[in-house]
Amino acid sequence: MPSPQDPEAGHRPDYPPKTPPPPKKPVEPPRPETRNPEGDEAAEVMARPRPRVRIANRRAANWTYESALWSAARAGRNAAAQLRAWGYPVDDGHTAAELTVRLVVAAVGDGGSRISVHLADQDHRALVLVLSHRPGLAPLDQGLLPEIAALGVVSCGADTDQQDGGRRRWALLAL
Repeated sequence: MPSPQDPEAGHRPDYPPKTPPPPKKPVEPPRPETRNPEGDEAAEVMARPRPRVRIANRRAANWTYESALWSAARAGRNAAAQLRAWGYPVDDGHTAAELTVRLVVAAVGDGGSRISVHLADQDHRALVLVLSHRPGLAPLDQGLLPEIAALGVVSCGADTDQQDGGRRRWALLAL
């Protein structure tokens, strides 16, 4: 009679084979490095990817529009209507609507095929963020930020990210 543990007799063992334990720490991938164009070794800088736009833990709304000038007025009306729905005393001529219109007109000037408008609120402040979704680097309008700041915003800015929606233009407005 063959042994019950004999694999050639057609019987599988009653216990699984031992496997090695998993490693204590996962292996960290190497960090990317960028060098100075002149090849200077002392000018090495660690390159980190920019964080993506993230609006979390607050009320938010967003709309996507065709990249056309008529989209600006519609975006302003939608932003004002959403702020009214959230309980703020905002009409269609409010600074939030005008601010949204100016940000959208600047995004349309980038030449992309679509734009998106993101609106969020917290502590009686509204964030208006407009993405141009244009691949590549979009030209920067030097007069936009002073024009937006003149509307009485708390903070405003613009930057370019090729992987996250082209040029970002944003403003924070006290309501």
